[in-house]
Amino acid sequence: MDCFAWAKHDSYLPPGCHGLKAVTKAKLGYDPLEVNPEDLVCFSKEIPQMIASYSVSDAVATYYLYMTCVHPFIFSLSTIIPMPPDEVLRNGSGTLCEMLLMVQAYKGNVIFPNKHQPDPEHFYNNQLFESETVIGGHAECLESGVFRSDLPTSFKLNPSAYEQLMNNLDRDLQYAIKKDGNIDLENVINYNEVKDAITKKLKDLHDEPIREENPRIYHLHMADLCPNIILTNRLQPPSIVTDEVCTACDFNRPGKDCLQKLEWVWCGQTYTANRKDYYTLRRELESETVEGIDGQSQKEFLDLPESEKQAKLKDRLKIYCRKTYKRVLNKPVVELREAGICMRENSFFVDAVHILQAKRYEYKVLTKVWKGRLLEASASGSSIMIQEARVMAALCDSLHLAHKFILNSFCDYLMSKGARWYSMEMAGVVTHLRAKVIQDARLLVGKIGRPLELGTNGIWCALPGSFPDNYTFKTRNPEKKLTISYPCVMLNVDVAKNTIIDHYQMLTNSVYETYRTQCESSLGFEVDGPYKAMILKASKEEGILIKEHYAVFNDDGTLAELKDLEIMRGGQLKLIKDFEADLLNNFLHGSTLEECYSAVASVANRWLDILENQGKDIADSELLDYISESITLSTSLADCGEQKSCAVTTAKRLRDFLGDAMVKDKGLCCQYIVACEPKGTPITERAIPVAIFKTNTENMKLFIKKWCKISSDSKTSIRSIVDWSYYKRRLCSMIQKRITIPAAMQKVANPVPRVPHPSWLLKRVNEKEEKFRSHQQELEDMSGSMSRDNKSAGADIEDMGKAGKSYVIAPRPIVHSHGVNKRVERTFQEISLDR
Repeated sequence: MDCFAWAKHDSYLPPGCHGLKAVTKAKLGYDPLEVNPEDLVCFSKEIPQMIASYSVSDAVATYYLYMTCVHPFIFSLSTIIPMPPDEVLRNGSGTLCEMLLMVQAYKGNVIFPNKHQPDPEHFYNNQLFESETVIGGHAECLESGVFRSDLPTSFKLNPSAYEQLMNNLDRDLQYAIKKDGNIDLENVINYNEVKDAITKKLKDLHDEPIREENPRIYHLHMADLCPNIILTNRLQPPSIVTDEVCTACDFNRPGKDCLQKLEWVWCGQTYTANRKDYYTLRRELESETVEGIDGQSQKEFLDLPESEKQAKLKDRLKIYCRKTYKRVLNKPVVELREAGICMRENSFFVDAVHILQAKRYEYKVLTKVWKGRLLEASASGSSIMIQEARVMAALCDSLHLAHKFILNSFCDYLMSKGARWYSMEMAGVVTHLRAKVIQDARLLVGKIGRPLELGTNGIWCALPGSFPDNYTFKTRNPEKKLTISYPCVMLNVDVAKNTIIDHYQMLTNSVYETYRTQCESSLGFEVDGPYKAMILKASKEEGILIKEHYAVFNDDGTLAELKDLEIMRGGQLKLIKDFEADLLNNFLHGSTLEECYSAVASVANRWLDILENQGKDIADSELLDYISESITLSTSLADCGEQKSCAVTTAKRLRDFLGDAMVKDKGLCCQYIVACEPKGTPITERAIPVAIFKTNTENMKLFIKKWCKISSDSKTSIRSIVDWSYYKRRLCSMIQKRITIPAAMQKVANPVPRVPHPSWLLKRVNEKEEKFRSHQQELEDMSGSMSRDNKSAGADIEDMGKAGKSYVIAPRPIVHSHGVNKRVERTFQEISLDR
């Protein structure tokens, strides 16, 4: 049960991958034995040895999973949170954050507030609220396709941005030396050498802004972005004050510097009915007798619990709005609001974040130290030292991750239901500042390179291969050196300039209530990379890019990061998952972009052949494994009512031949395939449970004929009833997203011709080809015009001055010649960009 609770809440595995097999494969790196629940009883009677092995495999996997992952996690959290181990594991991150804050509030003599209770009758512009929230940063995909460090990529750089970088170079480098290295500039002995090297590269990029060269793929991100925003701006829920609170404060004097105004974005949605309509409906309900929550007992409305009252009232209000106003809700309202931050409020919240962050960095350093000692011990061959280093490295890493887990939960806690320190304003300020920092960085990266993917805490980008990278400053002390990453340095100076707080207040004397004013800025970018390749998925819809669907590879070809792909999803078609797994390994093949797409196209063709040949070269069991899907019902079949889905249809058909006992509880695993019969019916009515193919032949034929409404026994085989066109559509859809549409976006001809482009993409490709042809025609016209000018201006000198002949030699000014050359050069540049 501990392993299951950990997998659900703290394993960071995607939904659908919380079963023992999926967790064991992800965390321990091997596949345990697995038996479907429907087969347990049958196998126990027929092959008990297999069930015994399955039971032992489960026990071994659970034991090692607990000892390797769960136990260190419980121990680490228990050293931070003042709660018993069982509660630490089973409570959410919000509860754990609150317990930590309560400890810090107690030390600071702060009274615990009551748990937040939302006002059920909260109005905006005389209309009842349905919901309200804050708007902050969001993930965004900016490109799709294949980006590799060994394949040329076209860049259209902004010369003015590079000129600005050169102008700011001294400022940026000196900031890095003082801030990051804590070194005096006088002690650096190779400053001019590093500066000249960077200037030369920036100058080359400035002079040739349109270029095609191998890129460097980086992830520029901010670690602990939300906690650092809290620390930099001294943000905490009690510090959010209004003008009325500030006016009554003892420190409210002329020239005060203890109040900071910060913006945030609020979003709310209201019902169409007004306040008068709402209270009229409420008075009507108060005079009625309504059904209780069990649907049987009749109660007076006023006797119901408050939660039931609100539910009944909202239901009545929705009916009234739909009838009177033809819609239930108004369009969402977005407002830019301002929050006042008191700089002299008791700092218990900020102190809790600061202490947790300091401990996290301490354990992060210790983890690196012990991993280094482990390598040394392995080299020496001492078993005692190896064991000690391995245990300490695992312990420090677990403590580091536990601190990181709690630290990154503070922002979410602010908007949690029932939180003691609930503050929508503070959550809004944090998310707004986070979005602003990332968007400002994106603007610069867009001018000096190509942003690929925008995250909530960083940017994936491709910079030109000749862009300045890492440099080392040498000091007068030979042992003290400072290595900087220029992409980070150029961003961090602007971040500090835009986010620094110059009136941060620190309490120096609690008796006399005196404060020290200082500057504070904890925000800064870090760089990961460069990487070998980044593969971004495309969308089948025009003008839409799918965010957070990408794969990143290290230089050695290993996967560095895999984000929300089908290969990670539980229940997805094994056909799709295996196809994508094969695909990922082939994106690194080829020496050109065309060869790369050709390599992945061969994989697509191989899987298309399997479907077009109806799997004739593979066994029935393997075919079922490929085309079956699995969905777990979250409720019992009885509670599903009249819902229509493949899972519900599968559950009903399992009940037909296995009995009601199999489907009476929730959590039923529905594994099915889609049949082609009955013709013309929706897919949801053509789901066939896979379990039917594991029964005896007579039962299988009986139920297949019943469900598919066929009479011939010859049509009951797996290959005869499978809807091959459905599975081909599913595979073709994935091929379009992964191969053909990204290829078209990168000006590569369709590598899988039997999977045609969508109509909107064909139109776009044709428009670009037409534009290319028009550019060619313009070039031909200009070259013909230039040749005619040359002929008219090129008269023979011997014929000049002869009787009866007069020549007017047209002047050929240099300015005119340069103008033509510039037009030609500009046209070639536009064509190169289009191509």
